Amino acid sequence: MANYKVKIKGTGMYVPEKVLSNFDLEKLVDTSDQWIYERTGIKNRRICSTEGGEWPTDMALKATLDALKTAKLEPNDIDMILFGSVTPDYKLPNSATVLQTKLGITNNCAALDIAAACSGFVYGLNMAQSMIKTGMVKNVLVVGSEMLSREVNWEDRNTCILFGDGCGVAIVGRNEDNDESDVISCYLGADGTGKEFFDQPVGGAVEPITTDHLEKKNYFMQMKGKEMFKVATRTLAQNAKRVLEDAGMDLSQVDWLVPHQANVRIIETTGKLLGIEPEKVIVNIDKYANTSAATIPMAFHEAIQEGKIKRGDIVLFDAFGAGLTTGATLFRY
Repeated sequence: MANYKVKIKGTGMYVPEKVLSNFDLEKLVDTSDQWIYERTGIKNRRICSTEGGEWPTDMALKATLDALKTAKLEPNDIDMILFGSVTPDYKLPNSATVLQTKLGITNNCAALDIAAACSGFVYGLNMAQSMIKTGMVKNVLVVGSEMLSREVNWEDRNTCILFGDGCGVAIVGRNEDNDESDVISCYLGADGTGKEFFDQPVGGAVEPITTDHLEKKNYFMQMKGKEMFKVATRTLAQNAKRVLEDAGMDLSQVDWLVPHQANVRIIETTGKLLGIEPEKVIVNIDKYANTSAATIPMAFHEAIQEGKIKRGDIVLFDAFGAGLTTGATLFRY
C-alpha cells in the first residue's frame, strides 16, 4: 500500500472588517475591558457583515484563494474539501459544496462538512492526511470558518465576550518536493458524556425553534465555563503527550505549539502542565477571540506570515471543543 508523505502546501485566512472591542461590549452588557482581558486574554473580535460578502463560505473563498497562490495550485487541483464549522451557510446544501461552486471547481471533488466544533479543523486535517498517505487523494482543502456572532446571545455577558468570526484554511497535499515535510503523528477522540458543558439544544430536529424560544432567547449557544476549563486543560495536555509518545519524541523537539484559542488562561495552564516555554506557544486570541474551528488555522497562518514558523519546524496542533471533541496533529512543516 502507498505511504506518501504529507505537506501543508499553503495557508490563508480572512477576518471580517468590523472590529468589536471590549469597550464596545461595555455598551451592550454589564462588563468592562479590564474584566474581560484579565479573565480571557481577549481585547477584540471580528464580526461578519449580515448584508452579504462575509458568510462562512465567502470568508473561506477569500482565504482559499490566498492559499492556492502560496501552494502554486489551481482550484481544480483540489481533490476534496473538508469544511469544519458549526455555523454553516445553510443546513442544506453543505458549505463544502457551496465553496466548491464559489471556487469554480468543476472536477466533482468530494465535499464534506465537519461539525466537530473547535476541533473541526484538526479533525479535517487528520482525515485529509490519512487519505493522502494512502493515495486516495492528492490535495485536500481543509477549512475552519465560523460566524459565531449569529449564535451568541448578545445580552449574555458570560458568553458574548468570548466569541468572534473568522476563517483559516490549509491546502494539504502529497509531498512531491522530496523534503522533510510530513505528518508525524495524529490523534482524534471524543467524549459524549460531557455534551452539556457546551451545547445548543434548541434548533435541531429534537427541539426546533418556536416563537416561545424566540421570546425567551434560549436558542443560543450555552456553556458551563468552569467545567469546560477543567476538562479542556487536562485534555489538551493529554493530547500533546499522546502524539509525542506515538512519535517517539519529547516536547523539547517541538518548535511550536498552536493550541485552540479559547481562553488565554486555558492556553497558559496547558503550557504549564506540559512544561513548554511560553515563547514557543502561538497566541492571537487577543485580536480575534474564540473563532471555534478557525482558531488554529488562523493562528498558524499568522505565525507563518510573521516569520515565526518556518519550513522544517516541528509544529503541534492541539484542539478541544464541544461534543466533547478533541484532536492533535504533530508534523514537520
